[in-house]
Amino acid sequence: MKMMKSLIFGVVMMAAVPSVADEMRRETVRFATGSSSSTIKSSVKGYQTVQYALSVTAGQKMSVQLDSRNTSLYFNVTAPGADAAMYNSSIDGNGTSITIPSSGKYLIDVYLMRNAARRNETASYDLTLYVE
Repeated sequence: MKMMKSLIFGVVMMAAVPSVADEMRRETVRFATGSSSSTIKSSVKGYQTVQYALSVTAGQKMSVQLDSRNTSLYFNVTAPGADAAMYNSSIDGNGTSITIPSSGKYLIDVYLMRNAARRNETASYDLTLYVE
């Protein structure tokens, strides 16, 4: 009986925890024909993350600029296959230019810091991506 209660408790607890997959929206960025930049206007709320995938070639320079009134909104840039971000705007600021070391799809994750996410804040933003 004790084992059954533990099993039921475990199942109920797993159902109560939101899925990380439900919190992430994924989008592929494609520039308009003849253009080398794009500004995306969007928003996140609470623990949501938006992940933008952008294909770039080694040697190109990629610029990322995040503008928002919410001072707890940041982004990370992660290289293809990497486990850790190569750029973290919560440490280095909400704008960067990176010379791309290897070709592939780079991921730009936009998210709220835990203090704002915990309060279920919403942050509207403009994310400008430029590739030379």
